[in-house]
Amino acid sequence: MTTRRYAQLDVFAPRPGAGNPLAVVHDAAGMDDAAMQAFAAWTNLSETVFFLPPTAAAADYRIRIFTPKMELPFAGHPSVGAAWAALDAGLAREHDGRLVQECAAGLLPVRIDRSEGRVSPAVRSPPARPRDIDAPGWLGAQRVWGAMRGASAPALWNNGPDWWLLELADEASVRGLAPDQAAIAALPGSGKLAVFAPAAGPGSTHLVVRAFAPGVGIAEDPATGSVNASIAALLHGQGRLPGSGGRYLASQGREIGRDARLHLEVDGEGEVWVGGQVHAVIRGTVDW
Repeated sequence: MTTRRYAQLDVFAPRPGAGNPLAVVHDAAGMDDAAMQAFAAWTNLSETVFFLPPTAAAADYRIRIFTPKMELPFAGHPSVGAAWAALDAGLAREHDGRLVQECAAGLLPVRIDRSEGRVSPAVRSPPARPRDIDAPGWLGAQRVWGAMRGASAPALWNNGPDWWLLELADEASVRGLAPDQAAIAALPGSGKLAVFAPAAGPGSTHLVVRAFAPGVGIAEDPATGSVNASIAALLHGQGRLPGSGGRYLASQGREIGRDARLHLEVDGEGEVWVGGQVHAVIRGTVDW
């Protein structure tokens, strides 16, 4: 039995107890694929990250990302949380406010914002692109969703993981949705669907998002960086980014008591960055 440093973080969280929880194993050297998968299943959180020695000279740290059922090449809240954890645990040192993360999706730049006394990372998402897969008829039917904006037909997007993206009519339609989990689980692309709409009325939040992933064992995800990065890429391509200066704030997870805040930015080169606040709620060791 090996004792390893362990932490549990809340990511995209304006306070502890909000956002999306993330399990972090700091000293994962010596764990094989089966051990990592078994541990991720045991935590029963949407994702667990494992820190390993980098294999690329340009990387400041390396992680592997597991859901309870599978490994992911990239995911937003594990990447943002891992950057915070790497600095917090002394596994990496930023250079001019920058880090480079190595993961299965490659080398990803990370920016560190230290304003207001907080360490708030933002990771540059891998490029998000639509996949050439036809949506099942029910996914675009008004009889299922009610009135729809019509600006974005349902489409499968990928920036590491696959997600179906669907724009609904308004914030009330998103927040009041009670989806058919079995139908979503049967969708091609691992059974995952995200719905979104502009936020209603004035305020700091510009977009509301909900993400359902029954195909990988998650009925509703509290805060999903990869989904929000794909939505930002879609809206940028249509010239419809909310907010100003390429930056906006998304709300996710309120319906399941997590009320996350995700900061999105599309830079001058069209690259999408996703970031937010991180809080440590558990620090200790684990025997595995």
